[in-house]
Amino acid sequence: MSRIAIPARDAVPDASRPILDAVHKQLGVVPNMFRLIAQSPAALQGFTANNGALGKTLDVKTRERIALAVAQVNGCDYCLSAHSYLGLNLAKITPEEIALNRKGASGDAKADAAVRFAAKIVQERGHVTLAEIQAVRDAGFPDAQIIEIIAVTAENVFTNLLNVVADTDIDFPVVHADDAP
Repeated sequence: MSRIAIPARDAVPDASRPILDAVHKQLGVVPNMFRLIAQSPAALQGFTANNGALGKTLDVKTRERIALAVAQVNGCDYCLSAHSYLGLNLAKITPEEIALNRKGASGDAKADAAVRFAAKIVQERGHVTLAEIQAVRDAGFPDAQIIEIIAVTAENVFTNLLNVVADTDIDFPVVHADDAP
C-alpha cells in the first residue's frame, strides 16, 4: 500500500482535474502516479508541462530507453513497470532491448550513447567527464539534444524519487529492479 495516499480522481484539488482528464483522454486511464502528483496542482502542472515539452524532442524510443535506464539505476519498481509496459506497447521496443536499456545500454549505436550517458548522469550525480559528453556528440547528438537527454533524465529522477518515497501502488505489469536482466 502506498505510503502517501493516492486519491480518487474526484478527491484531487479542482485545479488538477482538467489535467487528469487530459491524461485519461491520452492514455485511456489515469495511472496512480498522476493521481499521486495531482494532490499538488503546481507539481502536476509542472510535471505535465515538462513532459509535454520533452515529448516533442527526442524520439519516443530514446525517451523510453532513458527512462528504463534511470529507473533501474534508482531502483524504482513503479517506473520500471510503467516504462517496460510503455516501451513494449507504445514505443515498440523489444524485450531484449528493454533488458539492455535496464543495463544502461542499447543495441542501437546512437541510442546506446544516449542511454549510457543518462545512466552515468544519475550514477555520478551529473559529474560526467568531457570524454563522456564527447561520446554523445560523436554518436550524432548536438548540444541541444544533449541538454534534452539531461532534461529527460532529470524528469525521470523526479518520478523515480516520488514513487520510491511514496511506494506507489504499481498499476502496470510488475517489474522489480532487484530482478535485473
